[in-house]
Order: sequence, then structure tokens, then C-alpha cells
Amino acid sequence: MSEEVPACGLPFVVNAPGKAILFGEHAVVHGRTAIVLALDARTEVGFRGKAGGTRTVYNGSTELPRANPYLQEALSRHPSVGPLDLYVRSGLPQASGLGSSAAFTVSLTAGLLALEGGASRLRLAEESFRTERGAQGVGSPVDTSAAVAGGVLAVGAKTVGDRLWELPGTDGTALWSVARLPDPGWTWVVGFTGVAKDTATVVRRVGERLRAPDGPQLLDQIESVSSRGARALLARDRREVGALMNENQRLLLELGISHPRLESLLKSVGEHAVGAKITGAGGGGSVLVLPKEGEEVLAGRAISRVGGVPFLLRVAASGATLVPPGERPQARGAPSASQAG
Repeated sequence: MSEEVPACGLPFVVNAPGKAILFGEHAVVHGRTAIVLALDARTEVGFRGKAGGTRTVYNGSTELPRANPYLQEALSRHPSVGPLDLYVRSGLPQASGLGSSAAFTVSLTAGLLALEGGASRLRLAEESFRTERGAQGVGSPVDTSAAVAGGVLAVGAKTVGDRLWELPGTDGTALWSVARLPDPGWTWVVGFTGVAKDTATVVRRVGERLRAPDGPQLLDQIESVSSRGARALLARDRREVGALMNENQRLLLELGISHPRLESLLKSVGEHAVGAKITGAGGGGSVLVLPKEGEEVLAGRAISRVGGVPFLLRVAASGATLVPPGERPQARGAPSASQAG
């Protein structure tokens, strides 16, 4: 799947990458810019065929679909497709801040669109965002855009880079621009705390914090970091990107989204990192580390020593990909999570 979602008959597989937010989480929900990396750790959804009964089968169960709001939301948007036999494999831990729900949503939505005759990648981006937001109730198109497009992206009202598309907000008024930035080719280290984050709860708590008198000033500061970060990526300036990650982390602490396990992981990589910060909603989840060149493994070991789960990852060159029958690549990255979302 390049620029279009092709029409395809059963069976087939769709996979999509996870993500890590480099700059601007939370601020992007309020119209500011975020910089996001699509991660080379993917979730795949296999479309094996039509279900034998009247209910969709998910990883061999007809009950699991009822417990997955992303699956329910996506299927409700495509009633003509009918009950399906689906399986899911994931290289992304759930509730980790690494975009597992977005990778699942995008893979599922791409498959449903393929069964309906195909669609543009813009439509995949629009529908995936609306499906994820419908399931969560809050959020921005950052995660789903990374899963659709791959690479390094800038998402916000004002972005630099090569523009890919614009997405309207769910209220019909807000507008997010999605643009591509160059991948500097670095290896990143992600550390998962093992503590599940609750995106909706944290986003609402941050919204309350930003209604304080200094809220607009905080948003301006985060926007400044994202803008300077985009320029540093364009220049492939590793030292400046790391310094801005540390500055962004200080601002995230002011938003109150940290957790003792996150702080432990960040402290552990200090001597091996150019920059390190919480990535995603916070309150649990993961940290993103830009290691000193040649110290990627040392940073990963440091995370492991304090009880975190480290992953050494590069940026995913491709976004959502439809795999024809007979080709079933394994998902890469984290230990398998059989029920993504």
C-alpha cells in the first residue's frame, strides 16, 4: 500500500507502526504542534475470512470484540462488511504510550476500506482518527497519522516540512496539518515502565491544569520547543534535539503527568543520553531516549537494571501496509501482545 488503500479480497493482512512523541504531547490537543516518530515495531491485523456465525471472531473469540472499543467503533462504521474472522499480533505493549491502539485502529480500518473497494490514504487518516477518538472520547490525530504515514511527522495548526494532508477536528472547526520531516537515521531507545497509562484521564487532568492563569504561557513554551525541534531535525543536529527533549521534559513536569517509575527510568539513562523525556500521555507508559552515539545498548541496559523494558528502535520507513495472501511477516519490536488496542 503506497499512496492508496487498494481493494482486496479475503484473506489478507494489514500492519501499521507504533509511535513515540518526540515533542509537544498534550499541547497538540490544544492546537499546538507535536513532532512524532513512527516506530519500527508494528501491529498486524489478519483478515482470515468471513465469520461462520453472526458475530465477528477476534483471536478465536466472539466475546473479545465486545470488550474492545476500537474494534466496536470501527465495525460500526462499516456495517456492510459483515462479521469477520480476525486475528491480531502486536509488537507493541498495550497502554504503553507507544501507539498500540492507533496501530490496531489503522490496520483494522485499512482492511475494512480494502474490503469496501479501497480508498485514498487521506480517507484512511481521517477515518482512523475519528474511530480512535470515538473510542477514547479525547485526543488528536498524532498517533493515527504516524501509523498511516510512517516516518517523522509534524502535526498541528502550523507545521514545517512537506505537507501530506489536513484533518478537520471532530467538531468541524479545528484543523490539523500533517507534514513530513526527514528521518535523521538515529537509533532511539524506548523504556516501558510496565505501568499502564490512562490517556483519557490524563488528558482531562492536563486540560484542567492548562486552564490556570499560566496555562497559555506553558502552551507557548511547548510550541516553541516543537518548532525549534523541527528545525533541529531538519539540520540533523543531535545535540540540539537532545537539549530540546530535556527542555520539553521540564515542561511536562509542570503539566503534572509524571510517575515515580517514569522518573526512575529517566534517571537511569542520564550518563548515556543526549536527551530523554516522557513520551505520550504520561502517568505511566514509556520514556523516549536519544542516546549518545554508540551508547544505545548501554542506555537499554540501564533501563533494564531499574526494572524497565527497553527497546532499541529506528523510525519506521513505511506506514500502514497491506500484505497480499501468502505473505505474513511477523510483527517486530516488543514482546507479543495478542490483543492490541
